[in-house]
This record gives sequence, structure tokens and C-alpha cells, in this order.
Amino acid sequence: MKRTDLERHQRELKKSEKKFQSLQKKVEAVSPTKLVGIYINDLHSLFRYDTEEIFNINTDTKILELLENMKQELPEKQWENIIRKGVKKTNINNKEKAVDQLKQLAGI
Repeated sequence: MKRTDLERHQRELKKSEKKFQSLQKKVEAVSPTKLVGIYINDLHSLFRYDTEEIFNINTDTKILELLENMKQELPEKQWENIIRKGVKKTNINNKEKAVDQLKQLAGI
């Protein structure tokens, strides 16, 4: 290979490394506010409910797993907010009962 070809190849390698590092920083820098929205939507999607109440709070292990992950990844001040907003999206009549059950399940 000629010297110019080697230099061009080295420049391309440096460029691809820099691009990879910048993408990695973006992935690591997911803001907590985005996580809160994700947890609210995930919690809401796990609920089985009608117009009055949520049925599967105490029986579904996926809800418990989601709450445990939430407690590990987010600060304590956001836990109750996520639970309240997840229940609010269901538009059930007994919101407080469901919130209390979820708080008890999460150990809040």
C-alpha cells in the first residue's frame, strides 16, 4: 500500500471510532424524564381493568418486576408519581385504592 492509502485508512478508522464513541455517549445519557414516561406507559400496559378497578395488581409478577426495576433506576421522589400517572391513564373510578395497592406492593 502507498503511504497516502495508509493515511486515508487511518483517518477513516479514527472517524469511525469517534462516531461510535459519540453514539455510545448518547445511549448512556438517557435522561430520567424519558425513563419516567417509559415506566408510566409500561405500567399502564400491564394493567387489566374495567371502569371500576384494576384486577391484576396483586397477581401479576410483571408488575412487581417493573416496580422493582423502577426503584433501582429512578430516585425515590418519582416512584409515587409514576404509580399515580400509570393508574390515572386507566380512567378507573377507584384510583386511590389501586394506587394504595401498588404502593404497598412496591414497599413505598
